[in-house]
Amino acid sequence: MAANWTICVHGLVEREVTFTLQELQEKFPVVTLPVTLVCAGNRRKEQNVVRKTLGFSWGAAGLSTALWTGVYLADVLDHVRPIRGQAKYVVFEGGDNLPNGPYGTSQRLSWASNKDKGMLIAWAMNGLPLEPDHGFPVRVIVPGQIGGRSVKWLRHIEISDRESQHHDNRVLPTQVMPDKAYSEKHLWYDPRVFSELNVNSVIAKPDHNEKLYINQTPDEDGTIASYPIRGYAYAGGGRRVTRVEVSLDQGETWTMANIEYPEDLFREVRHQDPFYGTLDATERDTSFCWCFWTFDVSHEVLASCDALMVRAMDEGPRVPTKRYVRQDHTVWFRVAVHKIVNDDGKIVLQFEHPTLVETTQGGWMQSFGEKGQDLVPSAPKHQSDEVRLTKPGIDRKITPKNSRHKIDNNHGLWSTARFTDGTPYLKEHPGGGDSMMLVAGEDASEDFFAIHSAEGLHKLAEHHIGTLVTSITKEKPITIQSNDTFLERSRWKGVKLCAIKQINHDSYLFRFALPNGDQPIGLPVGQHVFIRLRRQDTGEMAQRAYTPVSQEGAVGFIDFLIKLYLPSASMPIGGRMTTGFHQLRLGDSVELKGPLGPFIWDGPSTASWKGIGKTVKEIGMICGGSGITPILQVLRTTRVWMISANETEQDILCREELDMLFTSHRERFKLHYTLSIPSKEWPYSVGRIDDVLLSEHMPRQSEYGLILACGPDAMITHAIKPGLQNMGWD
Repeated sequence: MAANWTICVHGLVEREVTFTLQELQEKFPVVTLPVTLVCAGNRRKEQNVVRKTLGFSWGAAGLSTALWTGVYLADVLDHVRPIRGQAKYVVFEGGDNLPNGPYGTSQRLSWASNKDKGMLIAWAMNGLPLEPDHGFPVRVIVPGQIGGRSVKWLRHIEISDRESQHHDNRVLPTQVMPDKAYSEKHLWYDPRVFSELNVNSVIAKPDHNEKLYINQTPDEDGTIASYPIRGYAYAGGGRRVTRVEVSLDQGETWTMANIEYPEDLFREVRHQDPFYGTLDATERDTSFCWCFWTFDVSHEVLASCDALMVRAMDEGPRVPTKRYVRQDHTVWFRVAVHKIVNDDGKIVLQFEHPTLVETTQGGWMQSFGEKGQDLVPSAPKHQSDEVRLTKPGIDRKITPKNSRHKIDNNHGLWSTARFTDGTPYLKEHPGGGDSMMLVAGEDASEDFFAIHSAEGLHKLAEHHIGTLVTSITKEKPITIQSNDTFLERSRWKGVKLCAIKQINHDSYLFRFALPNGDQPIGLPVGQHVFIRLRRQDTGEMAQRAYTPVSQEGAVGFIDFLIKLYLPSASMPIGGRMTTGFHQLRLGDSVELKGPLGPFIWDGPSTASWKGIGKTVKEIGMICGGSGITPILQVLRTTRVWMISANETEQDILCREELDMLFTSHRERFKLHYTLSIPSKEWPYSVGRIDDVLLSEHMPRQSEYGLILACGPDAMITHAIKPGLQNMGWD
């Protein structure tokens, strides 16, 4: 396999080349470098105890050091000659097959072309061919950056004018909660890429649960026994760890430890070998490896300690923090010290690490949390995950009488005795003001907590205006609708799952039976419904808005096309709602409420938006991924231009029906696709939606024109809206 493996170097270069491993070894100088690779989530397990993040719970051992053998990436780039003025990035892609496509990432061309950065195309580790888990037969090695930058099973190197568009590690703003990162895919393509490692340090000795019998009796020289506290530290970007400090009094005072850099031994000699090539760090001053530190403490001093703490600093100005705020954090590492006095009066110390290296539970952070103790004693108090739902300084008391007046005038809603004025947020609400108006003047607790994240709870607190002094008797909702239809806007109604059909690799059609087999749904074209279900694994209620894909006029059932976001390496707990869908079995029930939404397609050439009618003769439709579902309703009834944007060809939903409509109605239906990751034979557009694509495949602005779009917020905000405005649409 290794003999036949090839790496294609292409893109904005003067010379596109495909190399075998043998050709790389023969054409370029072979070199070996010592490099420590560190997972971006090293010590993430500590962070996850405080507040759950994305990714696996790595302990403090998500790193390793080895001798890597290969060729400098800079030599390969010099050979293919990137086009000056155009080439800006080097994009790496592996040969793996993941749900979001092959794994890939990128580097700045200026960094990749600099040998001082030490980037390698490597095929050996510690003198042996790579193992499969380590990237056999060839991988990228990027010193000083998170391990995710060192792409395994390397297949393609593209010189490009933009960063990698692959699913990748990103530094998200601290206000972005995990569930928002799950649901808003555009965040994973944010340009703030997570690359260089932060400085970090860990206590390795004493080990977790190690016991030390204190000996305070001086020896013949009057010296009391000491204990060597030891550990490791590292920095990023080739910077050197210049200081490691230890505290024995909960961070009040710090003393410097002794640092040893084994990497420095390689700077003393130049080695040449037929297999390793050249191992020469004699003129290199960058530090690509971890260092080890030691701090001796007398038994007498240890006997009075209740914690050991360490922090490290590199050549930059960054100072470690004592708070857990994000992955790749620089937080102090703390080992708890438990003192036991035996029956004979002798002291025994038992040391407890914050978490365990392995996946099992344990460590002082877990035990402290279970007992309700501070996770960082003598430091700022740990902020609980429980969010305040009231606004500081608001102590107004609202009675049922004046609450009704407030409701009539300002769309008030109440949640577990807290009264909120939602009027200022109607226009900003991501689900539209209509979904808020459904519960105006009612107890919205159940609906609110089922659908909102911690971020939503913070928003709720901003609009808090008072507290109910007595409960409000809920009035039975008055629903104006035909007795023949199923849906009601203000009342949840149950339906039973009667069929499941797989559509593609991650999307399924769920059919639910209505209580009455000849009952119409009662959903105007263009509107949607709320679905709520109870997760079978956690018991929590989940609620989201979905647009059915049932044909207009369907009776006795309702169909939903659902794209599942199941637990994976990049999304460990999966999508909250779609995981609940995946757990459903035939005969299980969910609840529906609706119809909802400001847009209604009233029939041929007629639409209404928030109750205002409009004559429509031409419609442009733009959908991203599962955004096809609301668009499909209108598509079946009028003359349209349509763009369907997806990652891969397998991600195109409802394609069979779209192609059938196109074939049958060419005179009134123009259909175009675009993919981010196409096959070689793909006949349509490649890339994301932009001004050119819109101008070529959308109708021009006209008095009787209309554009409908459904997809990720980033696509609509940053591509569709400005692109349409450039075409003259308001």
